[in-house]
Amino acid sequence: MSQEKSWSFGSAFRNLFGGGTPKDVPQPITDETWDDIETALITADFGPEIAEGIIDDLRADAKRLHIDDARELRSVMRDAIEERLAKFDPTLSLKNRPAVILVVGVNGVGKTTTIGKVANYLRSFDKRVILGAADTFRAAAVEQLGTWAERSGADIVKPEQQGQDPASVAFQTVQRAIEGNYDVAIIDTAGRLQTKSGLMDELGKIRRVIEKQADIAEVLLVLDATTGQNGLAQAEAFLEVAGVTGLVLTKLDGSARGGFVLAVQQETGLPIKLVGQGEGMGDLTGFTPHVFAAQLVG
Repeated sequence: MSQEKSWSFGSAFRNLFGGGTPKDVPQPITDETWDDIETALITADFGPEIAEGIIDDLRADAKRLHIDDARELRSVMRDAIEERLAKFDPTLSLKNRPAVILVVGVNGVGKTTTIGKVANYLRSFDKRVILGAADTFRAAAVEQLGTWAERSGADIVKPEQQGQDPASVAFQTVQRAIEGNYDVAIIDTAGRLQTKSGLMDELGKIRRVIEKQADIAEVLLVLDATTGQNGLAQAEAFLEVAGVTGLVLTKLDGSARGGFVLAVQQETGLPIKLVGQGEGMGDLTGFTPHVFAAQLVG
């Protein structure tokens, strides 16, 4: 499950390594080189701490490998970023049948749309998918998920009546997934409740009714990459109470915030499992560290 589309994160790095300098003319590594790299890393939303760590690694590697041309730092930086990204396993856990996936996240990050795209992504691997519209607090969410189910070729379990208990919708979804021999059941959840305790109670109830029938394979938190650290702060309650196992980043396309990918993994200790790069149905893919690092650095 690899990622093939190119991203436009490399704008921050494009002219760093020998831009405009003829290949046969050495480009010496100076203090300005290191300052430019640090600025590019911070601009790309790596954050000061990670930027400093990467530069320390680059300096050490340049000394060890006797690198004296700035252009040779590109591959070294690519390897350094990839190594840090690869500390996290991006593989979706889909061994169970059905593999039950809970999707959480604050309203406005594209959670319901993302579920439709996840369904489409899994359908491309010939998985039988059923969706559970358990965000019953928002009638629009149920309708929207129904549209995405139709577009992706997934089935869906909707509330039988307005305001139905979300946990009962989740229960019915998993029940139908088991009886219908589905590969994956993806359950939408409320993006906003009045208090953290309310969120914990609701998610706890959903988990309990599901686990009476099947194990939960993944709890995926959807984050909007364009909001960076602010988005992460908004999602803090979900990180604390939802038992999150992986992250889905949306709106990565053209944001020049590729560093947030590494920053959010390091800060949460959670792997990025899927990334969204656009508005189209097929614009959500699996996350591949070496591809990402190569496209980020250029």
